[in-house]
This record gives sequence, structure tokens and C-alpha cells, in this order.
Amino acid sequence: MEIKPDRMVSLGYGKYWRSDAIVGLTPIEEDRGPGRRTEVYTATVDEPIVASRSEQAILHDMAVASDEHFRIQEAREILSDLLDGLDDIPDVVGRMLTSEARFDVAGWRRRLRTFLKTDSAEAIADQNDLFD
Repeated sequence: MEIKPDRMVSLGYGKYWRSDAIVGLTPIEEDRGPGRRTEVYTATVDEPIVASRSEQAILHDMAVASDEHFRIQEAREILSDLLDGLDDIPDVVGRMLTSEARFDVAGWRRRLRTFLKTDSAEAIADQNDLFD
């Protein structure tokens, strides 16, 4: 398995660590619960860091997730921000943009909502495959 260097990996609850500095992952068996799923051993800290994510999820972010995955995630966030901006346009301005500039605000809102909803449903379906 190839670890992608210089990638920030989420350990949960706002904790991030560089992928190439993580040297070991151990699932917590006893006293496991919310916020206590995995012990993460690093090259720079003597004691393990307690992560709220599973070792499989952390390992996936360290090695499997491609740069394309992160670019897609960033693109989704940009489209979501764009949709928020379009939602803030008053209806009268939207009608003006449609008639004067041929920019269909309502059409773009529908298109972005459909895309983001479909993309989210596919992501949930992919996550459900983990539990089969």
C-alpha cells in the first residue's frame, strides 16, 4: 500500500495529521465510544492520538483516496457556494438577468440542486457498501 505524502488526514473532531507522519493505527477495543475509535501513532508525538474515526477510514484517506477525489470534493463545495449565492438573488433581479442577459437563474438553481442531490445520494450509497 502506497501512502500519499504531504496529505492532511482528518482524525475527526478537528484533528488533522500529515499522512506520511502517521506510523501506526490501532483500533480501540475497550472504552470505545464517541470520539474514541482509533489510536494513531505518529513519528513526532510519543503518546498515541485518540481519533474519532475508524482505522479503515483514516487509512483510506492516507493511501487510497486520489487527488481526483479531493478535487471533486472541492468542486462540490464550490457548486454548493454558488447555489447559495444564486438563492440570495431576489426574484425580480433573476427575471431581469433572464430577460436582459439570457442567464436563467431559476434554471441554474434547479440544475445545481439536482446535481448536488444526486451526487450526495451516490456518496451515501457508496458508504453503505462499506457495511455489506
